[in-house]
Amino acid sequence: MPDTPSPNATRPNAPPPNAVRSEKLDLRLTPAAKRTLQAAAAAARRSVSDFVLDSALSRAEETLADRRLFGLDAERWEAFLAALDAPPRPLTRPLRRLDRLFAEPSVFEDPGDRP
Repeated sequence: MPDTPSPNATRPNAPPPNAVRSEKLDLRLTPAAKRTLQAAAAAARRSVSDFVLDSALSRAEETLADRRLFGLDAERWEAFLAALDAPPRPLTRPLRRLDRLFAEPSVFEDPGDRP
């Protein structure tokens, strides 16, 4: 029987294999979904729990990577750095709205209290 690949081989941020699993996650699934997971786990020579956990963590990392990492070519990287280094643009339109908002009396104050 060939060695089972380590979950860490596919997920560099995975917890070490000897990490204590103290949390529990329950889920409901159809009998067909359970059979599919059992068959896939057996094909990978892993327990269903290990197979599901590794699959779910891999998918979670893919989902989160889209929100943490992005790639740019050299030209776009330079434009990105220039935008970060540039002074902030004036916010004339939103400031006009704020000025108008603060010029009106609040519903909580007496209109005669304004200067």
